[in-house]
Amino acid sequence: MDRKPLIAGNWKMHTNIEEARQLAAAVVKAAARVPDREVMIAPPYTALAAVESVIAGTGVMLGAQNVHWEGKGAFTGEISGIMLRDIGCGMAIVGHSERRHVFGESGRMINRRVKGALQSGLIPVFCIGETLEQREAGQTMQVLENQVRAGLDSVALTDGGQLVVAYEPVWAIGTGKTATEAQAQEAHSFIRGLLADLYEKNIAAQIRILYGGSVKPDNIDILMQQNDIDGALVGGAALNAESFERIICFQ
Repeated sequence: MDRKPLIAGNWKMHTNIEEARQLAAAVVKAAARVPDREVMIAPPYTALAAVESVIAGTGVMLGAQNVHWEGKGAFTGEISGIMLRDIGCGMAIVGHSERRHVFGESGRMINRRVKGALQSGLIPVFCIGETLEQREAGQTMQVLENQVRAGLDSVALTDGGQLVVAYEPVWAIGTGKTATEAQAQEAHSFIRGLLADLYEKNIAAQIRILYGGSVKPDNIDILMQQNDIDGALVGGAALNAESFERIICFQ
């Protein structure tokens, strides 16, 4: 199955509006050089409208860093998928390790967010990954299976393009440590098998699985050569125009 590569930038709690505009403009230029892949950027909520005005009509997709499962209501501090679609988002990151481990989001809550994203027409970028302690204890695959089955419980798909999965080993996020290409491929292959168990074969084969965790210009090429790695979810390196351009234009 030929899956179109996706390079996604998660800006986290960085950039003011002018910085976001400038960075988005640089991303547009880089993405135009490589039409055989897709690019998504997820700025902070305050910069979504400004970034959308820069990338509109360019093919670069706008993403949110989280999404609530209800369309509206008394949920102070949350933003619904309907609101995100209204501002131009096509994707939403769900279950990022910082949401799990810093803010205590459970598998059940993440499952509701995945469903909420799909119901509002957003593509969820569903994040999973093990901690260093879990990897050293030999629990990586069990953790991934638990997270996949909890997060995708009763999540119906009619097309594999409706979902993106991002494998982000927690021990590699922002630490400078990166899973070796063999470690990343092993995890991605395992995840692909789980998806094949949950969905029809053709749907599972269409789902893109991204690698995230200290992705940099000097490791993107070897990561993207692995059979089951379909792209990258990039944090720190996505905040530097030159670095992210190199990652977008991987070879």
